[in-house]
Amino acid sequence: MNKKISVTALLTIILSFFTVAFAATPAAADSQTPTDTLRVGMEAGYAPFNWTQTTDAHGAVPIQGENSAWAGGYDVQIAKKVAAGLGKKLEIVKTSWDGLPVALQSGKIDAVIAGMSPTAERKKEIDFTNPYYESHLVIVTRKDSKYADAKNLADFKGAKLTAQLNTFHYTVIDQIPGVQKEQAQKDFSAMRAALSSGVIDGYVSERPEGVTATSVDKNYAMVEFAKDKGFKTNPEDVQVAVGMRKGDPDVAKVNQILAGISEEERTKLMDAAIKEQPAASDSSEEKSGFLHDIKTIWNQYGGLFLRGAGLTLLIAIVSTILGTSLGLLIGVIRSLPVAENKVLFVFQKFFNWLLSVYIEIFRGTPMMVQAMVIYYGLAQVFQIDLNRTLAAFIIVSFNTGAYMSEIVRGGIFAVDPGQFEAAQAIGMTHGQTMTKVVLPQVIRNILPATGNEFVINIKDTAVLSVISVADLFFQGTSAAGTNYKFFPVFTIVGIMYLIMTYTISRILRLVEKRIDGPQSYIKADEAELEAEEE
Repeated sequence: MNKKISVTALLTIILSFFTVAFAATPAAADSQTPTDTLRVGMEAGYAPFNWTQTTDAHGAVPIQGENSAWAGGYDVQIAKKVAAGLGKKLEIVKTSWDGLPVALQSGKIDAVIAGMSPTAERKKEIDFTNPYYESHLVIVTRKDSKYADAKNLADFKGAKLTAQLNTFHYTVIDQIPGVQKEQAQKDFSAMRAALSSGVIDGYVSERPEGVTATSVDKNYAMVEFAKDKGFKTNPEDVQVAVGMRKGDPDVAKVNQILAGISEEERTKLMDAAIKEQPAASDSSEEKSGFLHDIKTIWNQYGGLFLRGAGLTLLIAIVSTILGTSLGLLIGVIRSLPVAENKVLFVFQKFFNWLLSVYIEIFRGTPMMVQAMVIYYGLAQVFQIDLNRTLAAFIIVSFNTGAYMSEIVRGGIFAVDPGQFEAAQAIGMTHGQTMTKVVLPQVIRNILPATGNEFVINIKDTAVLSVISVADLFFQGTSAAGTNYKFFPVFTIVGIMYLIMTYTISRILRLVEKRIDGPQSYIKADEAELEAEEE
């Protein structure tokens, strides 16, 4: 009877954990948006179209879910006009480039205003308005490169070129004869860092971004081509439009609003964006050098970095505790003796199989993929709208639980079988044996592995940038995309990660010593004997 109750109680707890974790109220995509709010998605790291800043200067708009962080740029000014024309409040949702289309389709945002071109491939998935900007393609290279004086595409023969992932910029590289087409990069921050370090010779971009790059970093050069010497593109390839969900009735209204913005006004907005971006103010300073850059970046973005580090620690702490608890439950359940009751036996076998599937899935797939499926997939398929931070807790906790369950199970089997037999001999139930004899030893034995998992979780929160969780890495990427100081920015970020992981490692080591007690001691009678001999 006690065994049955123990099994039932444990299964109820584990089922409750899964149920609570995924509990949410289903809602249609459009019903997720308040009628007076327009949620606009953008990278906030693609100057001069959009960027992140720490003040509300130049008409910047607060970024959803981030304190003391605002989005500015040409796209933001267009979004303000669109929201005003629709009679709605503008809300900027900072989203990675790869996540913009799926965020729109899943109802996380209502529009994409992020320098996105209405290509034929994208039109299959989302609707676009009429263009609100038109530019042409350029190649950004280093000023000291032999390609800086190129006049046509053929001059880039042998050059190592790349472009942003999931953009048509990457496809036009094939038009250059003899080019070395490098792997597409996740965002412009990555491409600029690769260019500065010499990994690539250049990247394909649009003229506004090229003007920004060369004005901020004097080591860059922008190569423009005559009409018949450059890339061959379709009109929609070099246009920028507002992306909206398929069948959205507001597309026609947005087109009317955009039609009311003259070409002269659009040019003024772009010129102002190039001039007002945060990085532009730093380029005119006479002082330079690595330490000066560190100081300037910290003064400008230190608050964002600290908040990102705080969120990183919060996710790591909560997820490690939940994941370890889940791992303990699963480890105990999978080590239960075979049930004698046939019904319980069948249920036990099925549940063990279910837990094995869970463990294999979360151990056998990258956390980045899990993040995309859980955050965007649940919203798109089941209309379950998870908060980003809640999604981060679920993703990291389940991932930790899968690894810890096997560690716990190994710890249980490592306990001397004689202890199980001795406990049974004095009449202890399996539950009593586990809680009073086995688990205290297991918890101590797995403490180093738990600490290691904690440290890993601190670093692995970086992959959550794919769903735009504003952790330390995401804030660092945003800052680097705005001020172009990649090495100083990520030096600061790396030091902050090192401080967090080192501090946690030392604290956990002290906890281990506290649990272990004195490593060696001398018995009283031995002490007296030694005293007499002296």
